[in-house]
Amino acid sequence: MKFEILENANLKGDYYQIRFAAPEIAAEAKPGHFVHVRIDERRDFMLRRPFSIKDARDGVLTLLYKVVGKGTDALSKLKKGDSCDIMGPQGRPFTPQPGHRALIIVGGYGAAATWQLTRSMPGGVVLLGARSEADLLLTKEYADAGFDVRVATNDGSVGKKGFVTELIPELLAAQNEKPFFVYGCGPKPMLMALAALMRKEKLAGELSLDEIMCCGVGSCFGCVVKVNDPDSADGFRYARSCKEGPVFPAEDIYIGE
Repeated sequence: MKFEILENANLKGDYYQIRFAAPEIAAEAKPGHFVHVRIDERRDFMLRRPFSIKDARDGVLTLLYKVVGKGTDALSKLKKGDSCDIMGPQGRPFTPQPGHRALIIVGGYGAAATWQLTRSMPGGVVLLGARSEADLLLTKEYADAGFDVRVATNDGSVGKKGFVTELIPELLAAQNEKPFFVYGCGPKPMLMALAALMRKEKLAGELSLDEIMCCGVGSCFGCVVKVNDPDSADGFRYARSCKEGPVFPAEDIYIGE
C-alpha cells in the first residue's frame, strides 16, 4: 500500500528522518516493529528495504535512516508529496516490563529502533554508543523524554572512550532501585557482547537483531539468526529475524562457546 511523504529531512551527516501519512500502520505499530519499504518502481529497486520504526502516532509513521547505498540514497532524494509502498508493521516487537526499570542500550542508529519505548515508560537509563560524535543520535530526544542518558564513543569524541557495553558495570554497581530490564539494538558484535554480559550479570531483557532481509514475511529464510536449542546437536537452531524477531529474549540468543 502506498503512503504519502509528509517530510524527508536531513538530521546530520548521512542521517535522515522521513515521515509518512500512514494511519493504518501507525495505529498498529509497537516499539521494535519494522516496516518493509519499496522505494520506487525502478527494476533495480525491486527488493524492499527494512527500516525500524522510530515513532508512530496521530496517523504519522516516522523512520530514521542512514544513506549507505543506492536504495537509501534514492530514498533521501524523495520529497514531500512523493509516496512509497510500505508493508507493516512487521515482526515481533519489544514487550515493555512495567515492574522493572528500563535500561535501553543502543549502538548507532539502533537508537531509532528503541525510541518508541520512551512513550510507554516513565523514564530509565539510556546508554548510547557510536563510533564518533557524527554517528551519535537522539541524545537530546532521550533526555527530553526523562531518561538518564550516558554516552560512549569509540574515538572518545563524546562521553566515555570505548564501547557502550563498558558503561554497564559501573551502572550496575551503583544500582539501588528496582531491577533493570534491558532493551538493546545495534551492530551484531555489540549485541553478542551485550548478550554475554547480560548472562553473566543475570540481567533480563530483549535484543533486536537486525539482519539483511529480502521478503520480510518469513518465506525466503534470508535473514536467519542463531538461537539456543538444547534439543539440537549443535546447541542452536536458525530463526527468521523478520518473523520470529527481530526482537528476541536475550537468553534465547546463541553466543557460542
